[in-house]
This record gives sequence, structure tokens and C-alpha cells, in this order.
Amino acid sequence: MRILIAGGAGYVGSVLIPKLQDRGYKIDVVDLFWFGNNLPSNVGVLQSDIFSLRASDLSGYDQVIFLGGLSNDPMADFSPAKNFVFNASAPAYLAYIAKLAGVKRYIYASSCSVYGYTENELFDEDCPVNSSYPYGISKLQGERAVMQMVDSKFSVIALRKGTVSGYSPRMRYDLLINTMFKCAMKDGAIFVNDPAIWRPFLSIEDAAMAYTRAIEANESISGIFNVASGNHTVGEVADLVKLTLEEELNHKVALEIRSIKDLRNYKVSISRAETILSFHPHQSVKSIVRNLINNMDKCSDWDNPKYYNINVFKQLEKSGSAETVMLPAIAGGSR
Repeated sequence: MRILIAGGAGYVGSVLIPKLQDRGYKIDVVDLFWFGNNLPSNVGVLQSDIFSLRASDLSGYDQVIFLGGLSNDPMADFSPAKNFVFNASAPAYLAYIAKLAGVKRYIYASSCSVYGYTENELFDEDCPVNSSYPYGISKLQGERAVMQMVDSKFSVIALRKGTVSGYSPRMRYDLLINTMFKCAMKDGAIFVNDPAIWRPFLSIEDAAMAYTRAIEANESISGIFNVASGNHTVGEVADLVKLTLEEELNHKVALEIRSIKDLRNYKVSISRAETILSFHPHQSVKSIVRNLINNMDKCSDWDNPKYYNINVFKQLEKSGSAETVMLPAIAGGSR
């Protein structure tokens, strides 16, 4: 099977692609490589933006995966206009030409951010979505655009992912558990704005498994699926990160609770993904932290700007590099 992955050189793609190759898949990547190229040498690469592609470029691919777009709230808030182009229009255009090219399945990297603020309820995919922030709104727009293209010959699967964390060769320290780990190691303290809010988290290893399950699902399956390793309050995540570091490294960690309200609050059910995709997560907060510990010698220059997507984005905006192409953000990869 031949698979094209847009934004495949990003945080998730750099973990996912070697695993797909191990299963015998032929992988090509279209990306702009803002954060470099940490992919295996035998991956086919095209340095291009999505809007430069035509249906003929996708001929011969069985599946297309969209891992691109602006990858978090800070980037979306910094440039709302680009956020809506990159997260809504780009995946819609790619799905459109994929369908024209005869691609059988399209997989879209959505986000649980679409839920916005919820009360004390476990949300499934049929619950209302009410994000009022640019990132969540744009991810929902992209999701709705690609899902409306489903027919008997074109399967579309949207994965609403929890906040991904864990080690990747394209490392990031601007994600919940990764950020806490970095602060604990660098500053000896974890800083929590609002310990009461809920977040679904997703190990990067479980994220790779979710995409694998989507790729290998029966060709008749389409739909939206929540995927997460679990749900915790942010305060509990901080406690688990602290506990694991003290157990594994005897590294004393302080907690600083700042009591700054956050209006994003949601927890999700993954029953649909379990039942239909056979997605059964294996990881926990503690296993994610152990994964980070085992790989921290590769990325312990904690303040390196390349580990923070917003920093790279601002640098490119300042230099004008982000204006030279239609879709620079595919280089950032998925959340």
C-alpha cells in the first residue's frame, strides 16, 4: 500500500512513519520541513505546500493522511487568518484532490479541542462542540469539510486526538506533559494554572497506533473518532509527572498552583474507537514520563526554540519566510 502523508515530518509523523514502514507500507511525505527532517532516509519526500499539489500528484496512492496545519492554540491565536487557511481550507483541498485522484481513504488529524468547554460530563462524538477559540473552530471546519466528501468509494476518518505527549525525534516542549517534564527537569518545579480543568491526553505511541488502526480499518468504515490514552485533571497530571520523576530519578520536584482560570475543559469517551477501530491505548502519564526520561539526552537543551512551535512560527513570520508559500505550517506537523 502506498500512503502520502502531508506534514509527515512533524512531531507525530516522525514517530508514526517508521512504524508504518515496519508494517510494509510505502510512505511518501509532502512537507516544508520547518523543523528539519528526522525521517528515515528511504522515505520519499516532496518539499512543497499543499496548495501546489494537483490531483495528478496523488495518482497511485491508496491513502492520504493530513497531519499538517497550525498545531496549537498559541500559533492560532498569533495568526488567526493563517490558522483558518491552514487548518480548514488546506485539509479540505487535499481531500478534494485525493478523491479526484481515486484515493480510497483520507485520514484527518482533528483534535478534542473542538469540544471547547464542557461541564462534568464525558463527551462522545455525538455531543455538541462549542469551541470559541480559533484553533478549535478551524479544526472543526476542516473536519466537517472532509467528512462531507464520504461516499461508497471514498472513506474518510477523522481522529479527534487528545493532547499528544512523549518523545519524538522532532521534539516539542509546548505540550502538556512534555512541558511539565521540561520545567521539572530545568527549574525543579511544575507550574499549574488551573488544576481543576480536565484534559484528554494521548501518548505519542498510542497516537501512532490510532493512525495505524485507521489505515487498516475495513474500507467501508468512515467517521469521527475520539482517541486518547486517558482523561485527567491538569492537577492530577502534575502530580503524576512529579511522582514519576521522584521515583525514577530521585529528582525532587516542587508544585506551584497559580489558580489562573482556563476556559478550555473537556474529557472524552473513546468507546467508538475501541469498538469500531479496535483502538485500545496502552500508555499512561507515568509511561509517557518514563519515555521522556529515556530519551532526554537527545533533547535536554530545554530552551532551544525549535522545540516550541510558536517560536519557530514567529521567526518565520519575522523573516518573511512564512509569506513565500501558501501553506508553511505543514512543516510543523500534527499535535
